[in-house]
Amino acid sequence: MEQRHLGRTGLRVSRIGLGTLTWGRDTGEEAAAEQVKTFWEAGGTLVDTADVYGGGEAEYLLGRLVGGLVPRRDLVIATKAGSVPDPDRRFDGSRGHLLDALDASLDRLGTDHVDLWQVHAFDPATPLEETLQALDLAVSSGRARYAGVSNYCGWQLAKAATWQLAAPGVRTRIASTQMEYSLLQRGVEREVLPAALDLGIGLLPSSPLGRGVLTGKYRDGVPADSRGASESLAAFVDPYLDEAAGRIVDAVVTAARGLAVTPLEVALAWIRDRPGVVAPIVGARTSAQLAAALSVEALSLPEEICRALDDVSAPVHRYPDQDWSTL
Repeated sequence: MEQRHLGRTGLRVSRIGLGTLTWGRDTGEEAAAEQVKTFWEAGGTLVDTADVYGGGEAEYLLGRLVGGLVPRRDLVIATKAGSVPDPDRRFDGSRGHLLDALDASLDRLGTDHVDLWQVHAFDPATPLEETLQALDLAVSSGRARYAGVSNYCGWQLAKAATWQLAAPGVRTRIASTQMEYSLLQRGVEREVLPAALDLGIGLLPSSPLGRGVLTGKYRDGVPADSRGASESLAAFVDPYLDEAAGRIVDAVVTAARGLAVTPLEVALAWIRDRPGVVAPIVGARTSAQLAAALSVEALSLPEEICRALDDVSAPVHRYPDQDWSTL
């Protein structure tokens, strides 16, 4: 699998990442092991998790598999911290919480460092410079090799990255930002992506298949074995089952038929090759599903198909979005 630099850093990662959102909840150890082996054998390196996935079980499962099943040196392990199970405070970006969470993640993962440590979301109750200091301490102590953020809007990302570049002392450059991005969700193109491109930050798209909808599986209803039929994930899928999304899915299916490939491959190739994208993070229920996604490595979409998909899924840009003066 082709490798790409993560933002303006020397770290190289596979251009498709393996997500672990359902590990420890819907995906057990045997299925997780099959996914890791399939991913590794295909040349994949970037495995993304978080301290809250499966209540910590996702990290624990990954830690059990690294070393025995796959050499630690062959993987780029990325995790996140900052989300908390508190209805009154969903995110805690305080220095104390983040560093404690990192230590707990390392313990579950069974490693002395993670390759990429990400703040899971912006915490308005904590001064941003305090949150960023936790990243500096994590890297300077060797517990993390690189640092990134997740779910930061445009101004938050630009402020964080600029602070790290301009503040006195030795600061850790923001290497990446993880955001939902797909043909069904192109909101990052308004402010986040322009900021990332300008500041040399790599974009790691989550839900690159539109929460599974872009595979076309929901065109004739909700399959019984799908996330849309799951009690825990139905609300996650439902927003992308409307008429507007249906038009985009129809365009993807039409393109797939013309290229003799699957809708999954078309949707994934489109997002993988967007400007600023480093590696879409793909989650799967089974190793067979993952293998189907990894087969996209050989596919590059023709320019005319990219333009057609761009047109049918184009986000609405209004003042004061980027390039507003041309509207």
